[in-house]
Amino acid sequence: MTTPVETFHDAVQQFKRDFLTTKLAAHGGNRTRTAQAIGLQRTYLLRLIREFGLKQPSNGTPSTNLPSVSKH
Repeated sequence: MTTPVETFHDAVQQFKRDFLTTKLAAHGGNRTRTAQAIGLQRTYLLRLIREFGLKQPSNGTPSTNLPSVSKH
């Protein structure tokens, strides 16, 4: 699932994507609870979800297949 990392910036971006994906899954895709648990404002979490192209499928497990984000 992870791709080779070329630079420090790439590694940081990959970590953020993986971290958010894991935390969203741990909170059943609930963005409000995820933001509270990781110490971010919900609006900033939503911005990161869009930035990384994370999508919440109907089963609640985050995926990176499409850049769209469902409304919550």
